[in-house]
Amino acid sequence: MTQGKAKAGAEITRILGIDPGSRATGYGVIDHQGHALTFVTCGVIRTSEKKPFPERLEEIYEGIREVIGAYQPQLAGIEDIFTAINPRSALKLGHARGVLILATRQHGLLLEEYSPRAVKQAVTGYGQAPKEQVQQMVRVLLKLAASPSHDAADALAVAICRANYKLKA
Repeated sequence: MTQGKAKAGAEITRILGIDPGSRATGYGVIDHQGHALTFVTCGVIRTSEKKPFPERLEEIYEGIREVIGAYQPQLAGIEDIFTAINPRSALKLGHARGVLILATRQHGLLLEEYSPRAVKQAVTGYGQAPKEQVQQMVRVLLKLAASPSHDAADALAVAICRANYKLKA
């Protein structure tokens, strides 16, 4: 996806959104200026299921550090754990969130955590919206030619949610 340009005037705040996962961690970076949101980049940090879990955590940690280093966000948002998954998956997701939180804090980012419901509400106006609706609204709000992958769209949705609440941090 291509990098967008923000409008002149108010100060630009760069925001990183993170959709954590132990296999696929989505990230999205946007610029927020006044009421305008501008797409910067998005993608997915994929880990190899063949590697031991500690090595996969290291891949997630290094991957998000590379994104932070390349795009220099000032703020970050991360999606909280969805509670209706099995305990083993929740533990692995918690470990992934832990390394992601550590990486953002080591870079001095002001990080906020949002429930999946709050993220969906911020993007679609409905806290129980399906993934496809979130993906479509992210495309519309950021004026993208095509919808990003589900993981990247979820991360961009977290960044949009963070932009909506940035004054509260």
